[in-house]
Amino acid sequence: MSLVGIIANPASGKDIRRLVAHGSVFDNQEKVRMVRRILLGLTAMGIERICYMPDYFGIVPKAAQGVKANIPIFPANFKAKASQEDSTQAGRIMEERGAGCIITLGGDGTNRAVAKGNAHVPMLPLSTGTNNVFPCMVEATLAGLAAAMIAQRLVPLEACTIPSTKLEVLVDGQAADLALVDAAVYDDPFIGSRAIWNMEKVRQIFLNRAEPHSIGLSSIGGLLHVVKAQDPSGLSLVLGGKGRRIRAPVAPGMIETVIVQEMSLMEPDVPVEVRLVPSVLSLDGEREVELKRGQEAAVRLSRNGPVVVDVAKTMAEAMKAEILIDDGVL
Repeated sequence: MSLVGIIANPASGKDIRRLVAHGSVFDNQEKVRMVRRILLGLTAMGIERICYMPDYFGIVPKAAQGVKANIPIFPANFKAKASQEDSTQAGRIMEERGAGCIITLGGDGTNRAVAKGNAHVPMLPLSTGTNNVFPCMVEATLAGLAAAMIAQRLVPLEACTIPSTKLEVLVDGQAADLALVDAAVYDDPFIGSRAIWNMEKVRQIFLNRAEPHSIGLSSIGGLLHVVKAQDPSGLSLVLGGKGRRIRAPVAPGMIETVIVQEMSLMEPDVPVEVRLVPSVLSLDGEREVELKRGQEAAVRLSRNGPVVVDVAKTMAEAMKAEILIDDGVL
């Protein structure tokens, strides 16, 4: 039986960057409306089961109240803690239950958490966060239709998905965490507030996505060299000192001048040393890993990143196969 997972993060779009920058607040009522349109798209395409991440706001149950669907819509079976671990746990359970596609509502951080639990199920990430390089801005109705087609394999996966890379964090030679867009070395001994905004403390940046139209730390690399999601390469930047002065949109409404001292390409499976220890590693815009004195750390590019659904390509394949066309007489 076809199954689609929905992971809607109630905390996305609300971090401290609304105070220190000019990010928009993405309220949960709008997420409810988006999920409702997703549900309508899924049910129109005949999806048989929908599993969702439980959350304190009840985004999916509230959305389901406005949908006439005679199919099971049930929560992933775990006790939510209102932390990013919820997204990781939900992704893991949905993969184990045989989901054919997982739709996420969040920013880069939300999708990173989901990817830590889900290794193989195609993800369709919708943007509701602060820095949105990994997720995309797509009408939720289309997302529901596309996810249903992917889950039921009505369209060819290789034509409709992008096999992305990821960044793996190594501490003392062991894999400790991952990032989907950027990993940054922050000159601070403690995590403190998770979001970063003080560019004077950023010493190194590792990127597996960098395009001129990106926002966040990846915009710095994107103004120097293009790295697309599917490219088998990344960028390593060293900031500070003497070098090229880059004016980059490092957060919504924040255009900062940063000095890039060194830039080099990252090759798959080749670790690049973290030069500053002790420090804190920021992953996809949030401080996550404290490096203590005496530890050794590195970041390496891996080809085994999430498989991401391209909605435009999926709908184009649906058009070719005439999936949404019925030539019968009404």
